[in-house]
Amino acid sequence: LLNVRPGGIYVDGTLGGGGHSAEILRRLGGTGHLYGIDRDADALAAATERLGNAENFTAIRGNFHDVKALLAAQGVAQIDGMMVDLGVSSYQLDTAQRGFSYHADAPLDMRMDQRQTLTAAQIVNTWEKPELVRILRDYAEEKWAVRIAEIILEHRAKKPIETTGDLVACVDAAIPKKIRMQDSGHSARRTFQALRIAVNDELDPLKQALEDMVDLLAPGGRLAVLTFHSLEDRIVKQTLRTLANPCTCPPKIPVCICGKKPVVRVLGGGTKPSEDEVARNARARSAMLRGCEKL
Repeated sequence: LLNVRPGGIYVDGTLGGGGHSAEILRRLGGTGHLYGIDRDADALAAATERLGNAENFTAIRGNFHDVKALLAAQGVAQIDGMMVDLGVSSYQLDTAQRGFSYHADAPLDMRMDQRQTLTAAQIVNTWEKPELVRILRDYAEEKWAVRIAEIILEHRAKKPIETTGDLVACVDAAIPKKIRMQDSGHSARRTFQALRIAVNDELDPLKQALEDMVDLLAPGGRLAVLTFHSLEDRIVKQTLRTLANPCTCPPKIPVCICGKKPVVRVLGGGTKPSEDEVARNARARSAMLRGCEKL
């Protein structure tokens, strides 16, 4: 989808362990340059160890939401392609002490950038009920948002909610066992998703970030975006669709008078993983890949 061209300038906005970057570098064949961005110091260290010998690779600590400023600091004003793999990484999920997983009892952290002060523990122990309900509904579409928020307030009035296990216990107490047994996944997964998104401010800046990425692309340059839940995918789908068809004229007007011209063409309707891929990697089951090409 990226159509990596030797000699091009590319960006991996979510470097992680460097898997996608390794493939981009392989296709560049020692030419051009790849910039890898991540706000997680552990991810940068792992990726640098894996890719650091490549002379045409530069790791940057930062948030892809700030891609324009980060690349400007490197003297880069235009790129030939960029990809972002949204959400939490496998490394973050598998490292229990980071607090992203409901499968292991660990400090309730969830920060992708450990330089920031806001943690999941601070949210559940200090935010008021309306705010807790809002993030559970807006960021996870949790039907039991009100009851979960009430249980969290009851729990923290007696003892601070300090670990992932404490939070799972709150969710279990809020959702009847009969309902939890009918859930296709862990009943706490939506609560953990909502908190992670709130801690790392993942959704609100996404639309503007996508527009900035497209703005950086040279004509013919491509953007590829991997999402892992419907809220992210909806923002990506709608943003790309608007960039491809920005006209705001009433449908009955025969000639466009708003003057807004398409900026990209959307590449297909979105790609889901095959059954074989999901069998090899269960975490791929909810993935959706979308892309566009700059006109």
